[in-house]
Amino acid sequence: MVSALKEYCCISFFKGSLLSDDKDLLVKPGPNSQAARLFKFINSNEIIKIESDIKAYIFESIEVEKAGLNVTFKKNPEPIPEELETKFEEDPVLKNAFEALTPGRQRGYILHFSQPKQAKTRVSRIEKCMPMILSGIGLHDKYRSMKK
Repeated sequence: MVSALKEYCCISFFKGSLLSDDKDLLVKPGPNSQAARLFKFINSNEIIKIESDIKAYIFESIEVEKAGLNVTFKKNPEPIPEELETKFEEDPVLKNAFEALTPGRQRGYILHFSQPKQAKTRVSRIEKCMPMILSGIGLHDKYRSMKK
């Protein structure tokens, strides 16, 4: 995938973690990315400098697809915050509703709840999101439905 963003442009690989990145040219798009990898470019000279490497990575990604390889995702790479565990013990209905969410929605909530350093902020976030969890709604579902 080719993208033009405000700060840079990039060439992304959906299964980039499967590519042999011997030259260490690929970067993760975010700290929680498991599969995707990308080249980031700030100017065209950077592209010209590694043009042959870019082509090699593209050909390798084609071979990965032809071979039918798939990325093995970690099931629960992030631990459930202590405050959320406590809420689950207090409210088994909440726990059941959370477990009924898709793994991606669960992970989104876990990341959101784990970010604050203070426990009271984590508890506040959990309490604010409880109605959405009980309704089976993901953290970013409203945003996604607005984009359509």
